[in-house]
Amino acid sequence: MSKPEGIPEGHSVVKRLRNELVQLMMSPTPGLSAFPTSEEDLTRWSGVIVGHEGTPYEGLKFRISLHFSERYPYEPPRVTFVSPMWHPNVDMSGNICLDILKDQWSAVYNVQTILLSLQALLEEPNNGSPLNAVAAELWERDMDEYKKRLMARYEEIEE
Repeated sequence: MSKPEGIPEGHSVVKRLRNELVQLMMSPTPGLSAFPTSEEDLTRWSGVIVGHEGTPYEGLKFRISLHFSERYPYEPPRVTFVSPMWHPNVDMSGNICLDILKDQWSAVYNVQTILLSLQALLEEPNNGSPLNAVAAELWERDMDEYKKRLMARYEEIEE
């Protein structure tokens, strides 16, 4: 099997992901975690993001999935919310509109960068580029109604 075009010789997605997993385990960030879903396939991960204090998401836990292609880290992983989410930059299917997961991706980013960016997105959505226009409008004008809609969609997860 030949390497995809533009990928350096000796590049291994699995090697990179093993290193990232070790980094995550050695220096965990409170409220963020991610691990491969099986020992046989290191390209599919499951993560948990806990909302920051002082945000509508405070203390709420959301599961995400990460799927890494053979071109990782030269292209971003496919990241989606598995947990139901109410957010201006997340659609009802869990798709996420976040620049570093699209056109602003860099090979220096890693799983921890993604987790931190998603946690920050919960705190400060980009209402100029919403996937959920109703959520964006409510975020701006009616936080009480926003929180009601968030909690109506929220499902508790087990870690």
